[in-house]
Amino acid sequence: MPASSAARPAVPTTLPDGVTIEPIDAFKDNYIWCIRAGGNAVVVDPGEAAPVLAALRAGGLRLTGILLTHHHADHVGGVAGLVHALGPVPVYGPADDRVTEATVRVRDGDRVVLEGLCDGGLAFEVLEVPGHTTSHVAFHGNGLLFSGDTLFSVGCGRMFEGTPPQMSASLDRLAALPPETLVFCGHEYTAANIAFARAVEPGNGAIGEWASEVEARRMSGRPSLPSTLRTERATNPFLRCAEPAVAGAAAAHAGRALSGPVEVFAELRAWKNVF
Repeated sequence: MPASSAARPAVPTTLPDGVTIEPIDAFKDNYIWCIRAGGNAVVVDPGEAAPVLAALRAGGLRLTGILLTHHHADHVGGVAGLVHALGPVPVYGPADDRVTEATVRVRDGDRVVLEGLCDGGLAFEVLEVPGHTTSHVAFHGNGLLFSGDTLFSVGCGRMFEGTPPQMSASLDRLAALPPETLVFCGHEYTAANIAFARAVEPGNGAIGEWASEVEARRMSGRPSLPSTLRTERATNPFLRCAEPAVAGAAAAHAGRALSGPVEVFAELRAWKNVF
């Protein structure tokens, strides 16, 4: 359950032994992340019920909770089917009436403890990261970040509801987390995002190194994820808006001078929308 910030214990920085994270494919390019230990599992953003039910059966797992980052159907659409098939479990989601599936509303700074995955429960801090939607949240803890559609590897989500200052601030907040943090986002967009990053910053060798790793993972049938925040800081143009090469590329695309990182971000996002 969420705890008040006044007496909130620190969220662990490393994943306990025996807890693993596995992807469940959904739709064309969604990932539903399954946090599992022993015979229990929690899933993140289950847009579809059927692939989750199949994975639980195959692994002999019992569903003990659900995390939701935002209200879009491809992230919440499977909740009702899971609850119908398996019975009620805690469903943690943003404090937004559009997230009708949530049974526990979470806000910035809340501490969510997932029972049954390790002694004392697996704890995450809730981070409000508006931009893609106005009420988007991320879950951070145990060396992990479930970023939904706010931060992708080498990219970020479209601003369907938020503003460039909001989205830029949200990305800056995530980028400030420890560099070893593993990033689990909602979609397999990495290769396409790398193509855009190369157009923005062709002289960045770190992008080529990550591209080679991503290609190897995909060729072997694995997701490109997780990334790390260290990799994202080095390769993701939306986290590099203060870098002269990125700012220069954005200004050249705009055909005018840009006043600072937020304006650079806004131009990059508009460029990516039509790339």
